[in-house]
Amino acid sequence: MNKRSDFIPAFHFHWLTRYYDPMMRRLFPESGIKAALIAQAKVQSGQIVLDMGCGTGTLTLLIKQTEPGATVYGLDRDLQALNIAREKIEKAEQNITLQQGSATCLPYPDESFDRVFTSLMLHHLTREDKQQVLREAFRVLKPGGELHVADFGAPHDTGMWVISWFVRWFEEIHDHMLGLLPVFMADAGFQTVQETACYRTVAGPISLYFTRKPASNDAASKKDM
Repeated sequence: MNKRSDFIPAFHFHWLTRYYDPMMRRLFPESGIKAALIAQAKVQSGQIVLDMGCGTGTLTLLIKQTEPGATVYGLDRDLQALNIAREKIEKAEQNITLQQGSATCLPYPDESFDRVFTSLMLHHLTREDKQQVLREAFRVLKPGGELHVADFGAPHDTGMWVISWFVRWFEEIHDHMLGLLPVFMADAGFQTVQETACYRTVAGPISLYFTRKPASNDAASKKDM
C-alpha cells in the first residue's frame, strides 16, 4: 500500500508513537472516555464491530473485553501503531482482526458492521478526508447500525474556549472547534446526531457523539415523501 504524503501518525511524528499510550493517559481521562464510548454503544454478542483508526489498539481491545461475544476488527494506516496493538492483543489472549488500511477507502463490503467506532482519529484528517471517512463509515454499516465517535469538539464554556483558541490551529482541529463534526455526519447520511458527553482536558474539549444509519424502512419512507 502506498502511503500518502498527508498521513499524520500518532503525535505527528513516527518516533513518538512508542510514547503514545503513556502520554494519552497523562493528557486525557482516556480510560473514562473510552469506557463511556463503549457503554453508549451497547455492543451485543454476535455483533460485528469496527474500530476505525484503531492506532495502538487500546479501544479495540476494550471493546472485545467488554463484549467477548462480539467480532471485533481494527484498522489503521500506521504499521508501527498496529504492531503495538498486536502485542497488546496477544498478551491479553484475545481474538481480534487487525488490518493496515485507510479509513478513506475501507477494505470491507457494504453493510458489514453493526457498530463503527473511531476515537481521536478524525482531527488528524483534512476536511475532505473527514467527510470521506464518514461516508465510508456509513457505507459499511448495516441499516440501523451505529457510529460512535470520540474527538475534539466545540468548547462549552469560557475556559475551554481559551484552550481551544490555542489548539485549533494544530493539525486539522479547527473544524471540530467550530462544531462541524455533527454537520459532516449528517451530510454523510446519518440521522439524529447526538453529542452525548463533553470532557474538559488540558488539550481542549473532547466530545462523544452517537448517530445511526437509517434502517431500510426509514430510508424507503424518505424516498416516498
